[in-house]
Amino acid sequence: MHDFGTKFVGKRALITGGMGFTGSNLAISLVNAGADVTIVDAMIPGYAGNLFNIEPIKDRVTVNYSDVRDVNVMNHLVQGQDYIFHLAGQVDHVLSLTNPFPDIDMNIKGTAIVMEAVKQHAPNAKVIYTGTRGQYGSAVSLPVNEEAPTHPRGIYEITNLTAEKIIQVYNDVHGIEAVLLRLTNIYGPRAQMKHHRYGIVNWFVRLAVDDDTIKVFGDGQILRDFLYMDDAIEAIMMCALEPRAVGEIFNVGIDKPTSILEMVKVLLDVAGTGRWEFAPFSAERKAQEPGNFYSDITKIRTIVGWEPRTTLEDGLRDTVEYYREHKHHYWGNDA
Repeated sequence: MHDFGTKFVGKRALITGGMGFTGSNLAISLVNAGADVTIVDAMIPGYAGNLFNIEPIKDRVTVNYSDVRDVNVMNHLVQGQDYIFHLAGQVDHVLSLTNPFPDIDMNIKGTAIVMEAVKQHAPNAKVIYTGTRGQYGSAVSLPVNEEAPTHPRGIYEITNLTAEKIIQVYNDVHGIEAVLLRLTNIYGPRAQMKHHRYGIVNWFVRLAVDDDTIKVFGDGQILRDFLYMDDAIEAIMMCALEPRAVGEIFNVGIDKPTSILEMVKVLLDVAGTGRWEFAPFSAERKAQEPGNFYSDITKIRTIVGWEPRTTLEDGLRDTVEYYREHKHHYWGNDA
């Protein structure tokens, strides 16, 4: 992890969705960097919220079990904060195909409530928002830079793009400093592992750890940029500190892609268990599959000075080791 020195010491940070995958890893890194961290999380069943996620810092962080859609709660929690890391939202791609309303309610309404609370009660706070590479939809050309057209293929991605634009309005019109990030395929410790509807890499890790069969859709040659969580957290924190990042959109990914099949083979090699086989796309997956995608990270490398440092092999090895040690905190009966 990047050495942040004393830059976060004594700073107050609020993380929405802070008990989840990205939020809990961010909370741990911020606390270790000296920040005073408050987590707000509704702990909605089926999502990534997990008490064990913050086990290393449970006595050094404040947790508020509330929903970002609660106006009064958000009005209170944003007060006195130096940073608002807005990570809360509906992140189930498959659910958004059958029921779009949680996405609209959490991702759009929830973001508007957070930003209005910041405007009214913490106008000097800096907001860092984590969206998704899915906001682009199918790539027009590769690698995909921040100027590429946005044609999301699902309600989930549309609501993420809308949330980003809401925050951008508060930055441009109301003077609320904000940094807007589009994260790629993140994997690593502290993810939701009870079902397969979030990220494929972590789900494949579960199958490998369980010595089960990984189904590779199509011919497995679709390209992705798989980013280890530690690198993503480093990017988020570096963007929060960089004055030139304010008002900007950044890709957070890797410009060296890996095919799905290659990733699976590396995973099985480091795990030493599991196997794979080809399988046809499900109807839901096929409807949302954007094809090859990997990020152009020239902008964040140039302005912020960040670039990923973890190899796929090292990241997958660390991920497998984490879940082998702590699987009883993550495996469930609704897989």
